[in-house]
Amino acid sequence: MARKPLIGINADFRPARKDSIPLTWINSGYYDSVTAAGGLPMVIPPLASDDDLRQYLEMLDGLVITGGALDLDPIRLGLEPHPSTRPMPNRREDFDRRLCRLAVEMKIPVLAIGLGMQELNVVCGGTLYQHVTEDVPKAFHHRDTVENCLRHIIDIVPGTRVDKIYGPGEIRVNSQHHMAVDQLAHCFKVSATAGDGVIEAYESISDDWFCLGVQWHPENTTASALDMQVFENFLEACEEPEPALLQMPQRRAA
Repeated sequence: MARKPLIGINADFRPARKDSIPLTWINSGYYDSVTAAGGLPMVIPPLASDDDLRQYLEMLDGLVITGGALDLDPIRLGLEPHPSTRPMPNRREDFDRRLCRLAVEMKIPVLAIGLGMQELNVVCGGTLYQHVTEDVPKAFHHRDTVENCLRHIIDIVPGTRVDKIYGPGEIRVNSQHHMAVDQLAHCFKVSATAGDGVIEAYESISDDWFCLGVQWHPENTTASALDMQVFENFLEACEEPEPALLQMPQRRAA
């Protein structure tokens, strides 16, 4: 039986409350998607030691940096907090930042989703919009606070990895965020945008490091069947050395 790629997935964290103990959990869509794509998921708790974390990462063939319902602390980003911003617990943000730094240093194949995409961009030197609807001129709605079922079209950059994954035609993705990438870190290039210009996906500029960040959530129940190809493409990169991108066909007009 062939060995399956071992894929790490960082867990969410909730500190102790008056009526409950500290809690670590994960959206089941992440490990179900990894399993369906042919990988073996391994949950990474918020470890305190970098040495322990490095040993953990050395066992992995790839890493999924997950999203979440809360935000990066705007004060740490040099921003004045917006009323809509809900900072995550310090333990998770500190851990996620350390995880991103080590993943970049070790060039582990990475799929960064939602909040994870934002975190990785910040750690690599990029910046964020704190509240898209106010920070981006003529911004679209990127979040539905009632039914959580918003979808919108993305414009895919030809010849990119996202182009390879989705192919030609109109692509719609789920959307549930109010922060977004502003200035992209120098080690990434834009793979897809929304109609208002908000960056929806980026990828590594280096041919020897698979790194894909997507603002939508291919692991959620609101994802389309095509979104599973994001995980499949990621798992392919975890199984063998990263190949050069093939010449992409011209995209048909939507």
